[in-house]
Amino acid sequence: MTLVIGTDEAGYGPNLGPLVIAATAWRITADGATAEAHVASAVATAAPGLWGDSKKIYRGGAGLGALEHGALIAVTLAATDHAPPTNWPTLAAVIDAVGNTEPPDVAVRAQLALPRCSHEPSCRDHAMTIAASLEDAGAWLLAVRCRVIQPAEFNAMLASGLNKSDILSQATLELAAALAMLAEPDEHCLIWCDRHGGRRRYAPLVGRAFGLPLVRPLEETATSSRYSLPPAGSIEFTVGGEARVPVAVASMTAKYVRELSMLAFNEYWGERVPGLAATAGYPVDAARWWRDAAAAIETAGIPKDAIWRRV
Repeated sequence: MTLVIGTDEAGYGPNLGPLVIAATAWRITADGATAEAHVASAVATAAPGLWGDSKKIYRGGAGLGALEHGALIAVTLAATDHAPPTNWPTLAAVIDAVGNTEPPDVAVRAQLALPRCSHEPSCRDHAMTIAASLEDAGAWLLAVRCRVIQPAEFNAMLASGLNKSDILSQATLELAAALAMLAEPDEHCLIWCDRHGGRRRYAPLVGRAFGLPLVRPLEETATSSRYSLPPAGSIEFTVGGEARVPVAVASMTAKYVRELSMLAFNEYWGERVPGLAATAGYPVDAARWWRDAAAAIETAGIPKDAIWRRV
């Protein structure tokens, strides 16, 4: 048996809204050498076309439907009672979507009803069909987890001496280390991460997150950085990591959680600034949004660091 963990992020570049990091944990009846092919084959049979790179499945203007359906199916599979989340609080409870600070729009987000789009067949029925097929193929989705870093926390981490890449890597590795605790005795553990920007060397960060005095690099190239995780495992940071199913599902979950966060953000500020155009939070449009909303922000007495992420 092998425990496979995949991680990815959404919102690394924007000035507005949170940085969201997600991880998924899978148990498969294969050894480490054949794990990737095994989980890919199991998912291709059980859920063809459901999961993939979030950047390909969801594009602005294309609608939230496909992204939402894939993310909610994954969350339903991972839920103890296999009940689809019906609002933000129930979603957050399953994926442990906690952060150390909350945004001004926290109350609006808490009232978001799910799903935002209608799905047929029902999410629960579809999830149960997929679960049975995955089990027949020797694969189980055990957990989906998220780390949501709002601007206030992000800016505080910058002020502590971390840079943007450090924040992403530290939060990702803490999430992966927590899920690695699901490994059974003597079970091989593989952790697959999409590469963090241009970073090539991760050994010190891996050592701190996993409490290892020495981390041995197995490979550090332009496309892949891989390290040994004793007693039986490895962690890899790969360009194009979303091609691996556990990373792709993490990518979709992170993107979905960020999109819900931006829905709440835009609703909250739209109620305070009539005619304010919604934003996805990326730098050029974020600057436009800030100009348009500046008076309302000042009136509300909300500090800039609680809204604007210094990237």
